[in-house]
Amino acid sequence: MPPNAEEQKISQPDMCTTGVLFEADAETIDGGLAKDIKHLKHAEKRKIELVWFNIIAFAYLYVASTYGIWLLFTAVKWQTSVFTLFAILFSALGISGGAHRLWTHRTFKANLPLQLILLFLNTMAFQDAVYIWARDHRVHHKYSETDADPYNSQRGWFFSHIGWLCCKKHPDVIAKGKGIDLSDLRNDPLIMFQKKYYMILMPICCFLLTTAIPMYCWNESFNNAWHVPTLFRWCLTLNLIWLVNSSAHMYGKRPYDKTISPTDEHFLVWLRFGEGYHNYHHVFPWDYKSAELGKYSRDFTTYFIQFFASIGWAYDLKSVSTDMVKRRVIRTGDGSHNVWGWGDKDQAKEDMEETTITHQKDE
Repeated sequence: MPPNAEEQKISQPDMCTTGVLFEADAETIDGGLAKDIKHLKHAEKRKIELVWFNIIAFAYLYVASTYGIWLLFTAVKWQTSVFTLFAILFSALGISGGAHRLWTHRTFKANLPLQLILLFLNTMAFQDAVYIWARDHRVHHKYSETDADPYNSQRGWFFSHIGWLCCKKHPDVIAKGKGIDLSDLRNDPLIMFQKKYYMILMPICCFLLTTAIPMYCWNESFNNAWHVPTLFRWCLTLNLIWLVNSSAHMYGKRPYDKTISPTDEHFLVWLRFGEGYHNYHHVFPWDYKSAELGKYSRDFTTYFIQFFASIGWAYDLKSVSTDMVKRRVIRTGDGSHNVWGWGDKDQAKEDMEETTITHQKDE
């Protein structure tokens, strides 16, 4: 995300974690927390310090993007429309497949070419360097719905969607961010290279290339190229990602754990390329699919990872067993889960027929 606060040196009392981040964090055989965490959720009443630079920048972005929508339907060439669609798709992959599933949760591993692809797409998405994005997201998982959560949904939909970027961080966010384990990222030369040169790489990938390509490849006007595949694309991608922080922590079902705020939202799956099953993701964040199979597998990011696994570029794909999911649903689910996973007696035949099974061994 765009930076919204200066780093501060601060000492805060310890706070119990409210969730898991990796498989090793799980405390029970079904990957859950043994302690009751509901009482830990809170939002301290405090005076908010606004970050006016971000507020003004977002105001311009939304106005310019609205103009870009009008241009999209009235002025741009068809090539620009297609280019914008793919730019949105691949920008989202840079966050969903790269910053999120690969580098934050380590749900799979990638060889050097795939890492470079995802790092380029991530830089194009402009939601801050992977190091910063992963740090904030790991803190979000470990201290979800507390003052240490950067986008604490206990403060309301607007705050968790965009408001957290328009004000200075709560001191707990900064304190816990300094305590989170980021050694794997610090030891990754690619991640540290991107972090060091982000303010050079990001303008090139996010703004210059997406404006120049339509202008020089099919003679699109600067006005159209700037407002549609650049600003509108960036704005839409931001909001699709933010919906997971806001709506997916408030509205929907909790089939895996009714004690936590994240929800499963079917409509968000289509908007966010499969990231709508957020209750599942917070329960099993180390699963590369971020969901179950069957009807839960319609996830572009998962297909992307599986494709590169099929050619050997992605490997060590971590997944959660059906038995583990079933145990967790029985123990903490809200009763809305009606399909355990692949092979369940209630699984629809068409779901099984539409499911892609890769990397099968020859009999």
